[in-house]
Amino acid sequence: MPRIVVVGSINMDLVTLAPRFPGPGETLLGNRFFTTPGGKGANQAVAAARLGAEVAMVGALGRDAFGDQLHAGLAQEGIDLAHVIRLDDVGSGSASITVAEGDNEIIVVPAANARVTPAQVEAADAAIARADVVLVQLEIPLDTVEATLRLGHRLEVPVILNPAPAQKLPGDWLKLVSYITPNQHELAAVLDQDVRTDFRELMRRAPCPVVLTRGGEGAWYRDPAYPEPVHQPGFAVDAVDTTGAGDTFNGALAVFLHEGLPQAVRKACAAAALSVTKLGAQGGMPTAGELEMLLAR
Repeated sequence: MPRIVVVGSINMDLVTLAPRFPGPGETLLGNRFFTTPGGKGANQAVAAARLGAEVAMVGALGRDAFGDQLHAGLAQEGIDLAHVIRLDDVGSGSASITVAEGDNEIIVVPAANARVTPAQVEAADAAIARADVVLVQLEIPLDTVEATLRLGHRLEVPVILNPAPAQKLPGDWLKLVSYITPNQHELAAVLDQDVRTDFRELMRRAPCPVVLTRGGEGAWYRDPAYPEPVHQPGFAVDAVDTTGAGDTFNGALAVFLHEGLPQAVRKACAAAALSVTKLGAQGGMPTAGELEMLLAR
């Protein structure tokens, strides 16, 4: 059973389904509203746990109703929450998500996620030292992301950096990363390059191995064993809600990395495809059994 540590955000997603996206200043009647657990860190932790990994989370929640629900939900998934702190003076993170026309628009309010500290990461060093893979994203403070990369590198534990939300990152950070998992827009932002540059050229310019996601088209990867980008086709499904597909991909990649990069990317693409067939970031995340059924088919 792979051991995964996720350092990242925990949010409550406030989801509105609508026939289309409203224009500026426009009021539109929606079809449905619901709340569901989210946050890139929590999503990736749940994805990995459902696929059979032993998962520990490093993060922060407010001591509020959302925080109580989110904590209980992660515990129910079997995730170790010893390094998730509860804060009295700030609320839990939230994401307002509009789903329309098979796509989504998201506004994230970090709240407690902005208080995940480098000291918290250092305090989890024993869990990180035991881990097979560490996952980190950019919905927490950048100094905490850096502390995670440096600790993983020091302990010789592979670190997967999912650079979302996208922003330019120092080149020396990227050299500490085992794999970076952007889409084309995110990779261009990380490298401070023109987003119109061919994505394969962007992958070649990165100073670390890259697994680049391309939505329904699947993913591309390159590392020292595969110096030229290799394509893994996606799996055809009827998409209902694409929220959380990238997080499912990252969680699965971490779980199956020990099988080798080509197999891990294939399984991550399949898991991501399954995740978009139901509503909610975590709603469609597959179990190991469901994933094996799709791969067998």
